[in-house]
Formats: sequence, structure tokens, C-alpha cells
Amino acid sequence: MRQSRQQVQQGSAAVRAVRRRSQHLIEALRPPGIRPRQRPILPDRHVRLVDSPVFVISSQRSGSTLLRVLLNSHSQIRAPHELHLDSLQVQLGTDYAGEIMGELGLGRTTLEHLLWDRVLDHELSRSGKGIIVDKTPSNALIWPRISSAWPNARYLFLLRHPGSVLESVLNRHRDAERESAIQEVAEYVTGVEQARRNLTGLTLRYEDLTSEPERETKRICDYLGVSWEPGMLEYGRQEHGPFKPYFGDWSENIGSGRVQPSRPLPAAADIPEPLRPVTRAWGYLA
Repeated sequence: MRQSRQQVQQGSAAVRAVRRRSQHLIEALRPPGIRPRQRPILPDRHVRLVDSPVFVISSQRSGSTLLRVLLNSHSQIRAPHELHLDSLQVQLGTDYAGEIMGELGLGRTTLEHLLWDRVLDHELSRSGKGIIVDKTPSNALIWPRISSAWPNARYLFLLRHPGSVLESVLNRHRDAERESAIQEVAEYVTGVEQARRNLTGLTLRYEDLTSEPERETKRICDYLGVSWEPGMLEYGRQEHGPFKPYFGDWSENIGSGRVQPSRPLPAAADIPEPLRPVTRAWGYLA
């Protein structure tokens, strides 16, 4: 039978009255001093499962995989293979999904940041450690977004002579066209330098890391607030996941399980013009 408008209104009033009485009973039974937890509504960038992750900002072929396995050998630091967070994207399946999420304060970028944060939290929880480090080279190209997503992030800027980076790229990819490789390296090292100028962090040199690994890993531990562990230098005794393309360096050097010396620096005359400004800024070129 169809209800009249008056009957519907009376029914709704009765439901509200029951809810009020129930709430009064709950409050009366609550121990003194205990109140319902109220989560503050804050901007997206302030709510993170992993509040202060560590990001390595470096070019490709700059020794970041070596840095990763040294750090991952620490009992409190989880440094997984490259995560490529920028490749994890949210796709809104309908035209109206964006508007719906917008009413929740969740734009597409914000949703992706939540996804990235959840991935870091998952890996950190799985490891049982307290600090997570992501060393994906493309971080050098998306550092503004990383710093927006994690205001409390920490950074390790890993430098390597740009000319050496170019040599390594060409040695690894022998079919690469030289001019294209030069432009790609220039883009990455410029991104690293821009990040150094805009973010606060610890600067390291690949050449120092290979020649003085104990000293440099101690500097990193001091920056991250953990005690240095000698086992960090014996990374070959621990499991670090696969060494293969898109996961990080897969060369014989990294597979040896030992820190290998870096190759001699290129002559100044051999440095291509597009790489010279950053090479000079990093102190490799007078």
C-alpha cells in the first residue's frame, strides 16, 4: 500500500529519534576521557602511509644499482629494484568518474599519489624494515611531482661524470645513436642538477662511492639517522632480487657482489657540448 507523505515524514522522524537515543547510550557507556577518533580532513599531500620515503635522484648508468644494494644490505633499509612509480597511472573508466572523485577531493593526480604511497607502504611492510629507498632513474625527471606528493621525502643525489655516463650508455646499448644518447643523458643530468638546486638532501659521487664505500655509506647512514653496519659492504652475501633490464643494472660488475673501481674519467676534450654545463657545475670540468 502506498504511504502518504505524512506517514513517510512520521517514519523518518521516528528513525532519527532512535538514532539519537542510540548515540546517547553509546556516549553514556563510553569510559571517561575517551572520545571517537576523528581523522582530520587534510590536503592529500599531508596524509601518507609512508611519511618520509627516500628517493635517489640520479641519471641512468650512474651507479644507482650499486647504491641500492649497499643500502638494501642494511637491517633497517629496504631498497627494492626500480619501482618506476611514474608508470603507475590511474585510468578513470567513465566520463563521470572524474566528477565523482572530484567531489571527494580526489583528482587523478591525487589518486595516483595515493597508489604510489600504497605501493611503498606495501613493500616496506613486507620487508619488516623502517626506511624505504626508491632509486628509479626517471625520478630525476619527475622530482617536482615527488616533492609534491611527499613533502617530507628525503633525497640522495648521486652524481657521476656525465661523460662517463654517456660512455656507459653507449657501451650498454651499442646500437644507440650517439647524438640521441647525448640528448638523453643531458636531459637526465640536467634534471638531477635542477633537483639539487630545489630540494634538500645529501649529494654523493659515484667515483667516491666506489673508491671509499665505507666512508660514503657512513655519510648516508648519518643522513638517514641509522647506525652504519659493516655488512653493507658485503652486499653479495644477501638477496637483492633480480638484476635485469628495467629492474636496474645487470652488468657483471654488479653481479660480482663486490664494489668495483670506476673507470678513468674522460678527457675534457671528449665531453660533448650539451653535457658541459652540468659537468662544470658538478666540479668535473674547470
